[in-house]
Amino acid sequence: MYMKVPLFIMGVLATLLIAWAGLTLVPGIQISEIEPPAGLKPYTDQQLRGRAIYIREGCIYCHSQQTRPVGFGADQKRNWGRPSVPGDYLYDNPQLLGTMRTGPDLFNIGARQPSEDWHLIHLYNPRATSPGSIMPPYPWLFREEIEYSDEVLAARGERVVPVPEEYLPPGKVIIATPEARDLAAYLIGLNHTYPLEGEE
Repeated sequence: MYMKVPLFIMGVLATLLIAWAGLTLVPGIQISEIEPPAGLKPYTDQQLRGRAIYIREGCIYCHSQQTRPVGFGADQKRNWGRPSVPGDYLYDNPQLLGTMRTGPDLFNIGARQPSEDWHLIHLYNPRATSPGSIMPPYPWLFREEIEYSDEVLAARGERVVPVPEEYLPPGKVIIATPEARDLAAYLIGLNHTYPLEGEE
């Protein structure tokens, strides 16, 4: 009986080793050989700050960043852009593929919505750009100010968000904080519409 215990432990360790090799080692070797697509650019400092805010605010829990090919869902019918490939994620650490789609996929949101104004309004109050949206607002990424003249705000370097009047507090303007602008820059940077090798 005592001879069976070491044999059992060796079997468990061998199983763990095989699983680790199959799930971690081999894919790591395969990924290390992948070249980035020609159109893929590293993130700017501002986009990296925005990416950290995206992670902090939990956007990954409701949005994916992996567009699927035809036959694997309705992504192509929704015009969410070309299917993602492994090389698209070489500058992502960690990768934010996501598993839920409470909201739309964001892999190409920068191509669909390239306007900073749109993203800032959407972050302040999603219903202002997408009626019926269940996305929560992020008011802590903005400041309310007494409505000053455009010259005063411009002199102070403030970025006024053009929120529709029905969503504005009376007599106030909404100012985007640097964090809001960083997050918008990250979202605008999610644009993987460059052609892949072999495509025209």
